[in-house]
Amino acid sequence: MPALNLYDTATRSVSQFTPIKPGEVSIYVCGATVQASPHIGHVRSGINFDILRRWLIKSGYQVTFIRNVTDIDDKILDKASHEDVPWWVLTMKYEREFSAAYAGLNVMPPTYEPRATGHITQMIELMQILIDNGSAYAPGNGDVYLEVRKLKRYLTLSGQRIDDLLTAADLDAATSQKRDPRDFALWKAAKPGEPSWPTPWGAGRPGWHLECSAMAHAYLGERFDIHGGGLDLIFPHHENEIAQSEAAGFGFAQRWMHNAWVTQSGEKMSKSLGNSLLVEKILQRVRPIELRWYLGCAHYRSMLEYSEQALDESAIAFRRIEGFLKRAAELLGKTPEALISDAFAVAMNDDLAVPAGLATIAENLRLGNQGITDADLAAISKNASQIRGALEILGCDPFDSNFAGSTSDDLTQLMDGVIKLSLAERAAARDRKDFAASDAIRDGLAALGITIEDTAQGPRWSITEKS
Repeated sequence: MPALNLYDTATRSVSQFTPIKPGEVSIYVCGATVQASPHIGHVRSGINFDILRRWLIKSGYQVTFIRNVTDIDDKILDKASHEDVPWWVLTMKYEREFSAAYAGLNVMPPTYEPRATGHITQMIELMQILIDNGSAYAPGNGDVYLEVRKLKRYLTLSGQRIDDLLTAADLDAATSQKRDPRDFALWKAAKPGEPSWPTPWGAGRPGWHLECSAMAHAYLGERFDIHGGGLDLIFPHHENEIAQSEAAGFGFAQRWMHNAWVTQSGEKMSKSLGNSLLVEKILQRVRPIELRWYLGCAHYRSMLEYSEQALDESAIAFRRIEGFLKRAAELLGKTPEALISDAFAVAMNDDLAVPAGLATIAENLRLGNQGITDADLAAISKNASQIRGALEILGCDPFDSNFAGSTSDDLTQLMDGVIKLSLAERAAARDRKDFAASDAIRDGLAALGITIEDTAQGPRWSITEKS
């Protein structure tokens, strides 16, 4: 079996993954800035890195997984001002919405989930190191900046040139207290009416980038295995994390992984474009397990173009797989165990090649259905088990208790009872050779969108797929 190979944004290549400590993997993933409700672009990142985590655990690693919450920044303060609520009221509201969205989509909770405002002490300590070694400076107004031209490796992750950067500070360089307009803020001086914390350089609040370096160091140490996040975070956020961490003498992340966006009409899904698709709204259209399947099926480094048609087609495809597993469980008299096939493992070890893994599921589904036709319980068991094993890694196992209620809700159970009564009447009509009555029952159910299939194990019903 090949070793696990993963893409590294820093080297722009796929290479064998070897953790710092044998048998242990440390991961830091940039989480939500809790200033609005979660849309599917947000939760795609959570699902992609959840699949990575599940595969590492299945591969025998002990995984420490950190996902932060940014609960203080410019956008939060601006939104709180517009809504006329305290900033902490706003952040708690949306943090709970994100937690509910992650849980509803079966994203494993992080090992630790630190908030920025809970780690001000660590940020101050990091700034002190940077000022003491000459990497950062405090002009005296409460701000603290990192001096980027002193850095040896700045912008290596994004591959840019420092002289090509155009920042908002260039427009008011004459009044700025920065030594260079490209220097970035570690700490922002307090403004009237804004929250602030005391520091040796004046009261203020953290810059966006400082929190992740401080928290990664606090929970994972000076070096850790993988840093993850969305493509949009490469610059400036991740570049500036690297800058301030390496300037402090930390080894920081050994590998960088970034998931691609969910797009609409080729544009990144975002609140600023007004094209957000909220998780809550989409879950009125499909079940949580179906939304997770849709968001997790594309390769994590590939853009996912959203459309309602694509979502519906994906949900129908998943229902076929789910239907087979339920039928297999009925025929076997037990829930299939979860096993990983060699073919699926090869796909996942190739930079989490989920689309290739889906091909193995499709083949298992074909062979499993053939096993049902042939009444071959061994074939049914083997293929059902391998499908379930793959779905477990993708977080879409229909037998997972986290999805309890999403696959057999009260309405479905009620329908099942009513339809079984109709099927019993149909069977009685057939027994007495009243085929006209039997056909009338079948046709009546078909008119309601219910398909009846006569099998060796008895009649089965399913909802007719819309073309």
